[in-house]
Amino acid sequence: MDVTVAGSGTAAPDPTRVGSGFFVRVGTSRLLLDCGPGVVHHLAKFSLPWQNITHLGLTHFHTDHVGDVPALLSALKYGLLEPRKAPLTIFGSPGLRRFFRRLAAAYGDYVREPGFPLELVELKAGRRVALNDVATIAATPTPHTDASVAFRIDGPQSALGYTGDTGHDVDLGAFLQSLDLLITECSLPDDLAMAGHLTPTRVATFARVALPKRLMLSHIYPQLPRAEVIALVQQAGWEGDTLLAEDGMTLTL
Repeated sequence: MDVTVAGSGTAAPDPTRVGSGFFVRVGTSRLLLDCGPGVVHHLAKFSLPWQNITHLGLTHFHTDHVGDVPALLSALKYGLLEPRKAPLTIFGSPGLRRFFRRLAAAYGDYVREPGFPLELVELKAGRRVALNDVATIAATPTPHTDASVAFRIDGPQSALGYTGDTGHDVDLGAFLQSLDLLITECSLPDDLAMAGHLTPTRVATFARVALPKRLMLSHIYPQLPRAEVIALVQQAGWEGDTLLAEDGMTLTL
């Protein structure tokens, strides 16, 4: 399994980071986790095979995580020399189908009928779904919106977790235990803590429950100086291997 950061940014525009998006290769599957603004062009910029995406997972429906969904579907319908025939499966929380109905109303029928099979799967907590013959995906709710989930991908030799946006939740830490890589948001400094997002201290507490081999920090707002984030998480009690997400970064698990 390998993971490339297609976008590690937030709702605040940044010249080096676009909206959230993580491209995962596991077995025969090519999975994109979230598809925020700018992600589709970053897939091309980083030579990622956007044409061959097999699955899309959406953690929730805020613009900085789904803003490029219409762009991706448009590219797959109109941006290929040969029409796509392969199916695309999209995972999300209950509410995913309603979200796509609204997208289609705004952008056009190609969102629901792009010319190739499109399957919308609303994952229920605890349900594990096969991505291919060697990997599975599962989701669990997160305390961010009523329709927010985190994803866990288990492959034959490694496991990946992605929180999307979340507040602190012990059950989420248990769901994402013992991963090779845990990608977590770290939105704000401790003195600006708010419901539905993590701070360095909350990340440290969360990581001590999940105990990943490596922790990747993403979705960092300008109020939290990037140069200080890892040290702040370590000072709050997490001593494990930690790195900052940078657009274009690739890790092999």
